[in-house]
Amino acid sequence: MIRCIAIDDEPLALKQMVSYIDKTPFLDLKGSFESALQAISFLQENEVDLMFVDINMPDLSGMDFVKSLNNPPKVIFTTAYSEYALEGFRVDAIDYLLKPIDYPLFLKAAEKARERLQPKENESPEVRSDDEFLFIKSEYKILRINFADIKYIEGMREYVRIHQHSEKAIMALMSMKKMEEFLPKTNFMRVHRSFIVNLDKITTVERNRIVFDKNTYIPVSEQYKPKFQKYLDDNFLV
Repeated sequence: MIRCIAIDDEPLALKQMVSYIDKTPFLDLKGSFESALQAISFLQENEVDLMFVDINMPDLSGMDFVKSLNNPPKVIFTTAYSEYALEGFRVDAIDYLLKPIDYPLFLKAAEKARERLQPKENESPEVRSDDEFLFIKSEYKILRINFADIKYIEGMREYVRIHQHSEKAIMALMSMKKMEEFLPKTNFMRVHRSFIVNLDKITTVERNRIVFDKNTYIPVSEQYKPKFQKYLDDNFLV
């Protein structure tokens, strides 16, 4: 796990950064701070590998904060002002995120940090499957997931997020192609490059999308539409 902290004087921005860190499997949040001065006190007593640091802060800017540290951890800067990007890279920042920050951009920056801090050979997931369930490695734990509990699986670059009926979504380091290999073909179908659905959980198909609930719509892409349409035709009662 990559030990990290987040620093931002804006409470809402800090809350968002903390939520992004919490749902990223390889990041371990050790603290969040509303000022660089608070973070300095923490770093005097604790070791971290990575810092997410806002540049524009009162008293001590994020840039000056990093420059003041001896052997600082790796850093990813965040700010609402693009003119600081060049200066950020001069202090060997891994990345520079311009606010507002969405999760895919955050994850891409975090992956850059992981590539620098963790060797590739330690990244391969462990998966074991059976007729009714699989075991998957997530956040350095081995979790059992029943196939019947899965609603759909969402691909996110090198990761998959497994959305379950009643449990919290699980994120794991694995490609969608690899995930498909462990799922029973009679129950699961890929309907989009980024989505695999549990056919048993489908209740409504509306135009070219699958509706799981009022807030969840899964698109059916042209590439996968013929196979999905055949499934519908085979199970359609006139």
